[in-house]
Amino acid sequence: MADGQALDEVVTFTSDLIRIDTTNRGGGDCQERPAAEYAAERLAGAGLEPVLLERTRGRTNVVARIKGTDPSADALLVHGHLDVVPAEARDWSVHPFSGEIRDGVVWGRGAVDMKNMDAMILAVVRSWAREGVRPRRDVVVAFTADEEASAEDGSGFLADRHPGLFEGCTEGVSESGAFTFHDGAGRQLYPIAAGERGTGWLKLTARGRAGHGSKVNRENAVTRLAAAVTRIGEHEWPLRITDTVRAALTELAVLYGIEPDLTDVDALLEKLGPAAGLVEATVRNSANPTMLDAGYKLNVIPGEAVAYVDGRYLPGGEEEFRTTLDLLTGPDVEWEFQHREVALQAPLDSPTYARMRAAVEEFAPEGHVVPYCMSGGTDAKQFSRLGVTGYGFAPLKLPEGFDYQALFHGVDERVPVEALHFGVRVLDRFLRTA
Repeated sequence: MADGQALDEVVTFTSDLIRIDTTNRGGGDCQERPAAEYAAERLAGAGLEPVLLERTRGRTNVVARIKGTDPSADALLVHGHLDVVPAEARDWSVHPFSGEIRDGVVWGRGAVDMKNMDAMILAVVRSWAREGVRPRRDVVVAFTADEEASAEDGSGFLADRHPGLFEGCTEGVSESGAFTFHDGAGRQLYPIAAGERGTGWLKLTARGRAGHGSKVNRENAVTRLAAAVTRIGEHEWPLRITDTVRAALTELAVLYGIEPDLTDVDALLEKLGPAAGLVEATVRNSANPTMLDAGYKLNVIPGEAVAYVDGRYLPGGEEEFRTTLDLLTGPDVEWEFQHREVALQAPLDSPTYARMRAAVEEFAPEGHVVPYCMSGGTDAKQFSRLGVTGYGFAPLKLPEGFDYQALFHGVDERVPVEALHFGVRVLDRFLRTA
C-alpha cells in the first residue's frame, strides 16, 4: 500500500503543479514546459529515465517506462495532461493559481482537471521506488501538453511521431472516472469511464452580399448564419444507445430496483433521479453553438459571418452527425471540422475493468461501481491510434455536496486532501495488480 510519504507528496505535488500556470487558450501560447520539468524531476528521483519531447517550443511532454516483472504481458499506459483551461481570478474565492491548501482542501485551476491525477501518478511511482515495487506489466507514464485544445502538441504528436515509446501498450487509464457521485438518496456511485463521445468542433461560414445597413438585403450573411445556428441549437437529436450506455442504464436500474426498460429511455432516466446525470448527455449526439463572429460596423451588412459549434457524437454516430449538419446548415451556410476526433468504446468484461472495480471497492466498500460514457473527450482518442483501449480512472472519494462534474472548467475548482489520499491508495492498488 502507498506509504505515508506518498500521501503527503500527492498534496504537495497537486499544489505545486497548480501554481505553475499552464493556461491553454487554444492559440498556441501555452507553456507546459515548467510543469513537464517538474514532473520529470520527480520521475528521475524515482530512478526512472523520463524523456521530454516537444513539437513546438515550450509545449513539452514527458514519457517514462517502468519495467514490469512479466515481459510477456502487454504494457499499460497511465497518462495525464499538464495544461488547464483559463480562469478569471476576479470570479474566484482564491487566486486560481495559488494552489492554496485551506481547511483540508487544495484550491486552484487543475485541482480536478487534472493536476490531481498527475500528482497521484507521481506519488505512486515514487512510493514504488522507495519500496522496491515492480508492477506485473510494463507501465508507461505520460504527461501531455495541449489536451485542452487540439492535442496536436501533446498526445497527437506523441502518437504520430513517437509511437515506439508506447510499444506493447494495449490499454490506458486517465481522467474522469472512479469519483464519488452522491445520488441525493444516500448512495455513493463510482462511475468508471469505458467510452467517450467523438469530438466534432465545427466552423460555420455564411456568405452573402455586403451592403448598407439601411437597404433591403435578401442575401444577408448574418441572417443566414443566425437561422442555421438557431436550427442547430434547437434540433432534437434522436436516441442512440451504445453498449457502454446500455450497461450503465441497466446497472443503475437494477441498483434502484427499476425495470431496465430501454424501449423508453427518457422515462427510465426520469426514474433514476440525480443518477441520470451520469448518462443523460450520452444517449444522443449533440451540437451546441458557442461563438459568433460577424461584421465590423453597425450600419454595414457584412459579406461573411462565422459561427462555431461544439459537436459531439456517439460511437457509430459520426455519419448521422454529418448528414444532420448538412440538413441543418442548409444551402447558404458551409460547415467544416475545426477539430475532429473519434468516439471510443472500451470493453466492460476485460480483466483491467474488473481490477479497477476491485480497487475502488476495496477502499470504498459502501460504494457502487458503474460504467459510464464520457460526454466529452480525453487524450485517449489520440492514443487509440496506437491500438490503446482507454478507460477513465482517476479515483477520488468526495464528500456529499461536492459537485465534481460542475468543477470541471468551473469557478473555485478544488479537491479535498482526503480525496487525494484515497486516489493514491486506489491507483496504487490497481496498478500493482493490473
